[in-house]
Amino acid sequence: MIRILISDDESPARDKLQRWLSELSDIEVVARAEDGLKAAAEIDSLRPDVVFLDIQMPGLNGLEVAAQLEQETAPLIVFVTAYDEHAVKAFDLNAVDYLLKPYDKERLLKAVARVRDRLGDRQSRSPAVATARAQTGSSERLLVPEGERLRLIDSSSIDWLEADDNYVHVHTASRKYLLRRTLQDLLVQLGEQRFARIHKSAAVNIAVVASLTPLFKGDYEVSLRNGAVLRLSRRYKDALFARMGR
Repeated sequence: MIRILISDDESPARDKLQRWLSELSDIEVVARAEDGLKAAAEIDSLRPDVVFLDIQMPGLNGLEVAAQLEQETAPLIVFVTAYDEHAVKAFDLNAVDYLLKPYDKERLLKAVARVRDRLGDRQSRSPAVATARAQTGSSERLLVPEGERLRLIDSSSIDWLEADDNYVHVHTASRKYLLRRTLQDLLVQLGEQRFARIHKSAAVNIAVVASLTPLFKGDYEVSLRNGAVLRLSRRYKDALFARMGR
């Protein structure tokens, strides 16, 4: 069975899509979401195979939702949009497909056929995420888990990032969040303007660095404004110094 999440802020659109998809014997609609924040939460908890993702939604739009996903584990994405065809082409969306509203059943079946063809190809997952990030730019907000829900925090509120296998501890001044992400992918999403790698398992918000103290063999001690002390590996020293104008 192909597990599908439907995300659209219009109830009639969700109903139509679910009705047509439910007629297909190899399709299971596992959840519906009426806004981007809920869509992201359902993707995180249910791990669907495919998401039919409306571009225009409140809270987070479809491109912002896609930009928050990790490229290696993202579901296949079929974007749904009311933009005219020329505008859609301008997006250059490397999704599995896109549906232009209003679409008919025949057009939906063509999209499902493409889904079936590409479901086993993991390389089909990353282009839509990469393109969404290119369209939205560096993420100024990050989705983090809070209990059984997700919340948005400002990227500027993050002091440093700490890798832990395939997870990342996101440290802010007030608390710590655990994301099921890789550090490298998270840094790509957040952009190079704000964060710099200081160790193979850590990155720091340059704006919160208070001082750098030399240690031995080229390593440094990085003191943050909140009192945290981190280690700067000599491997990343020159790049950090260049970013800080030293």
